[in-house]
Amino acid sequence: MRYEPRALILSLVLVIGSACLLIFPFSPELNTDIIFDDEVAQRIDSQSKGDNFQSALMLRVSHDDGERLTNDLSRVQELMEIQNRFSDSMHNSNLSISKFQTPIQAWEDAFGSRNSSLMDADKWADVFENTSEEGWCHENATKEEKNAFEISMILLPRGSNLGIACPSFAGSSATQAPDANEMIWILWLDSEESKSANFRLLDEWAIATSLETNYTFEAAGIEGLFAKAIDIAQNDLSNLIIPSALLVLTLLLIGLRNWKVASITTLSALLVIGAEFGFMSAMGYNFSVIDGVAIPIIFAVAVDGAFWYSRSGREKNEVRNMLLLAMLTTVAAISLALFSQIKAQRSLGLVMMVGIILDWLVTRYVLENFYIEQRKSISEQNPYKSRSTQLVWVWPCLLIGLLLLALSAPMGSQTLDIDQFLPEGDPTISELETLQSKYVLASSAVTWVVIDLEEDSIEDAEDFSNFQTQLSQHPSIIALETGLSRSPLVIGIIDIPENTTIKQALNENRDSIFSEDIRLYEEGAVTGVYLAVLIDGQNADAAMQFSEDVNQLISYNGLTGYTGGELETGASLSKSFEETRIIQILLAGVVVSVMAYVILRKIRPSLRIAIGTVALGLAIDGVASHLGGRGVNTAPAVLLGMGFAADYLSHAASGHTPTKNDMQARWGAALSSMAIFILLAFTTFPPAQDTGRLLAISILMAVALATSLAWVSGYSDEEE
Repeated sequence: MRYEPRALILSLVLVIGSACLLIFPFSPELNTDIIFDDEVAQRIDSQSKGDNFQSALMLRVSHDDGERLTNDLSRVQELMEIQNRFSDSMHNSNLSISKFQTPIQAWEDAFGSRNSSLMDADKWADVFENTSEEGWCHENATKEEKNAFEISMILLPRGSNLGIACPSFAGSSATQAPDANEMIWILWLDSEESKSANFRLLDEWAIATSLETNYTFEAAGIEGLFAKAIDIAQNDLSNLIIPSALLVLTLLLIGLRNWKVASITTLSALLVIGAEFGFMSAMGYNFSVIDGVAIPIIFAVAVDGAFWYSRSGREKNEVRNMLLLAMLTTVAAISLALFSQIKAQRSLGLVMMVGIILDWLVTRYVLENFYIEQRKSISEQNPYKSRSTQLVWVWPCLLIGLLLLALSAPMGSQTLDIDQFLPEGDPTISELETLQSKYVLASSAVTWVVIDLEEDSIEDAEDFSNFQTQLSQHPSIIALETGLSRSPLVIGIIDIPENTTIKQALNENRDSIFSEDIRLYEEGAVTGVYLAVLIDGQNADAAMQFSEDVNQLISYNGLTGYTGGELETGASLSKSFEETRIIQILLAGVVVSVMAYVILRKIRPSLRIAIGTVALGLAIDGVASHLGGRGVNTAPAVLLGMGFAADYLSHAASGHTPTKNDMQARWGAALSSMAIFILLAFTTFPPAQDTGRLLAISILMAVALATSLAWVSGYSDEEE
């Protein structure tokens, strides 16, 4: 056959785009910055100077025998030597450390403030001689000693005997070394890479150092879960493309009985996938691992055109218009994801839309004539006139059934959590839970507080001082209790004497243990300050309430500012999703109806498409709840399910009397797509599993609904 120039140009563009993957490989990420937008954290990241707590990574340190660590001076000194070599060894791994906080370094600084040294001591008693009997947690302690007390409380396991760090604790003494079998080190890496990439390099160093020494180093914390989720998703992705292509090829061979159509359609889908991801990677697009879910969707959409052009008995122009309507209504339904508060949903929505549009372009401008030429000679089929009149009742019954399914679902939504990106029972989750049970730092969540003020204003400084004092009393803040004093974990808090500006106070105060400078800068000018407040990381409702309280406190003190943080943002997004999910489904129906009317210029079929799309969306939302819980992670599948419903209903709403060939095309495309999503449901990555299950069910519902609508539309057409 002879191809038109535009078909050759489009094919060449697809090949070039796919070739871009060789230069700009698909490298998806997963972290909180990818999942959602936290404006407060983003402002702190862009306007703060020096290192802050949100860029910190954790190392868990213990001896290979699991026995005494901190009260064995020889082991402490060995760790100090490793610590001193740390920067050099990391620099040799293309990374360098800009800052670190460890209990051992804090102790050395504390003893150094009284002219003693752990490194030079022969036994612990040598460094106790110049230290006060009250230890490091009393009012007269030096700044370094107070620092050492706070770090010991945070970076040693709960219940550890703090010894000299705070003799006022039961069982502790100023003549005892802190007693713990393990500890945490906090590090800030000087790197432009993502936090996930830095975690991997830190983990490599930890493994290598563990093999070289008698100590076990483990990169720990929530970044470990993200790294594991990325590995699982990438492994699923690499193991999914070839099976999906083979499955599409096999199903097309069975359904169309034409090896040319089957192979060309499969190849075109692969080119669309390669071109989309290649061009977007070349443009520097920041993919999330969730975007990989779009790959089987592109395969599923590709088979639609192949079946309708090659199998149905409709004329070329009729199929062309029908597929245009299907593409536009599908994209219209999915387009609402672009307005989601969830960044990962916006990304997936964009990737799906681009893939669907590219699929349509290839089908329309490259493969259309090929499909028509390969179509077997089809004699005029007898329309199902008798069935059309007898089965029109199926359409309203299915709509009622879908609504009843939606109403039967339990209310409520899951809170967005990192656990949702890992398989149930994954050992990485257990490791994090163990870490959280042992350490104050690991079990806490950070709420960021940003206050807008002028650093040279005495009035702003006074208002901020009052705000700090009141904030510190909030019961949700984790505090270090000695029995004699209470130190709330508010990172960045400073002492502000009367008639003093923020600038003067910061010049006179030491840096926070986890933050060098709390000021925010824009074009060199100070625009505000920030605080990091540690609260219970296991209570999302309390985090939201704390945020509301802090915002009220900000207003009460005549300040302007706002709060943020991963726990608060995730919880608020889940709450917002629960409040707006029905509205989103209804809006998708409105957008679909408008798009259908623009193409069809008929009210009745446009409304039928919209009603069926909304009914299926409500039903799939209910199915998600029945299968394990609806949430922000299932919302894209609901919208895409509505997109497929709009697709199939668009085929059926044209008023064309249903024929055997139409039914074969409709069900052949549907069963092929279902098989692809069933394959997706057997992956390990939970978001892919959920999407696969929900979309397989969506397509089954959609094709049944479309079949019943075809009978109704055919009957209406006969009546007219």
